[in-house]
Amino acid sequence: MKKEFSWAVVLSLAFLGFSRSTGWALNKGLSFPLLSSYTESAFVKGTVLAVEGLIGIFIPPLLGYYSDTLRLKSGRRKPFVIVGGLLASLSALAIYTAYSIGLGLLEFSLTLAAFYLSLHIYTAQFRALMPDLVESGKRGKASGIITLFEWAGNLFLFGVAAILIAKAVSEAGGGGGGIKALTRTPYLKVPFLITAFFLLMSALVVYLLVKESRVEVEAEEGLIEYVKSVFRDRNFLRFYTAQVMWWLSFEFVAIFLYGILAYILYGAATEAYVKSVTSLGLMLMALFNVTVLLGSLPGGLLYDRVGRRISIILGSLVFALPQVWAWFIRSQAEIVMTLAVAGLGWGMLMASSYPVIGDLLTSYRREEFTGRYYGFFEATRSLPVLLAGVVGGAIVDLAGGNYRVLFPIGAALVFLSTVLIWGMRRLENG
Repeated sequence: MKKEFSWAVVLSLAFLGFSRSTGWALNKGLSFPLLSSYTESAFVKGTVLAVEGLIGIFIPPLLGYYSDTLRLKSGRRKPFVIVGGLLASLSALAIYTAYSIGLGLLEFSLTLAAFYLSLHIYTAQFRALMPDLVESGKRGKASGIITLFEWAGNLFLFGVAAILIAKAVSEAGGGGGGIKALTRTPYLKVPFLITAFFLLMSALVVYLLVKESRVEVEAEEGLIEYVKSVFRDRNFLRFYTAQVMWWLSFEFVAIFLYGILAYILYGAATEAYVKSVTSLGLMLMALFNVTVLLGSLPGGLLYDRVGRRISIILGSLVFALPQVWAWFIRSQAEIVMTLAVAGLGWGMLMASSYPVIGDLLTSYRREEFTGRYYGFFEATRSLPVLLAGVVGGAIVDLAGGNYRVLFPIGAALVFLSTVLIWGMRRLENG
């Protein structure tokens, strides 16, 4: 199968990444404050949001494996993309409907679970398409572009939500927080409608425009053999373990950001304080995404040019050091500075880590198996969502509601990950 760098292919995948990120941003930006309408327990809210991680642990590896074996005329990955995109679009609308008509916590949580499941139907396939179609040596560049668009999708949705909240507050009054004002106006449905539109359109673009070449697998491996091969190889095992550490650090902050802000600024994360920082939280998420964008392209280019391990470790350090400082911050200005620098490092880290699996498979001459290995790649990104929601919520409750404690724990995990990455000697030979 001939591979080359095609702007049409890369931009189509980037649009898909942009749209999927509006979905994740919808979840990160609105789910926690909406759940606060049902309960103040950090553990309960964290557990509900952790369902995303539970689904992501099992679905991407399984469907990624079967996409490797699929032999349809339209391709191996695209059938999953179109089905998942359609279901995710419908699920986004279902979340809004469940909340707006006043369904209970259980029913609202089930619509969130359906949304997570729909997105994960094609998570591994989305990731696998890039190394399937772009040659090694140019994947860092492609990764930088796709990563930029992905985080631009987050930024776009956070920006839309922040503007709508500001408009709702001006029309309906703050009365308990920006999100509460938003729920009193017709504007609440707008982020859900926009997300549903992009999810459907991007899936159609990839399905219609991206052409997959037929791949013949010379030596097929069974599902059990696939799982065993991951744990036998030290390079894959080190990378997957490091990724669990990165995303656990990230999710500690992402899931509990509103609680962290309320605790730092007011000393407690009550419902009233959490809702009062909703607008600030959305603004900070938007700022974080801006700096992620600034770090993504350099991170991808560094991956191709200065050494793969060095580029990953550099991004890790830039991401972790602000979290050490975060233990001491007391003001809104310090929060802004901390998250801005952390976002720069996160962008570098994401862009330089995305091509790793593809390049390792190239080194091992196993490129026909990108679906299953990127499925495992996504599982190790999802496991931290599960752990961060449940474990992070429990830690906060045990710490007497001190959300700040999540920062130094996250920083320590990232520092430990650099040791694992440095030991991946095979990566430089990929």
